[in-house]
Amino acid sequence: MSQLGDLYQELILDHSKRPRNFGRLAGANRMAEGFNRMCGDKITIFVEVEGDIVKDVHFEGSGCAISTASASLLTGAVKGKTRAEAETLFENFHNLVTGAPTPGVDFGKLAVFAGVSEYPARVKCASLAWHTLHSALAAEAPEAEPVSTE
Repeated sequence: MSQLGDLYQELILDHSKRPRNFGRLAGANRMAEGFNRMCGDKITIFVEVEGDIVKDVHFEGSGCAISTASASLLTGAVKGKTRAEAETLFENFHNLVTGAPTPGVDFGKLAVFAGVSEYPARVKCASLAWHTLHSALAAEAPEAEPVSTE
């Protein structure tokens, strides 16, 4: 495996074993649940939105290494962004993992998921947290309907 491949694998394993922003968020005013019926991954995203800014994001749940790492990296990527910026990042990430990356986008650490497009069954693992975030941001009440990635 190439050095870059090794680095990417290490990043996914690190975020899977030691996820960042894991646990309930006391100040959350948005929440959504996601479930991947194909593999059993479950996630709850907690978001604190202040005005139009995503002030903080946490998650709880269980899933495979890709699902957990994706949720962990998502939390760092969207903090401090506007809701519109978070939605654009969701769209760009989805394009990345489905093999149609948006030209000119710097994904930073999220680029680690580019290879997921070669494994169609894993796309849902990588995108579950993102679809759940999308649902949470769309919610006006503290809780939203569960999201399923069938």
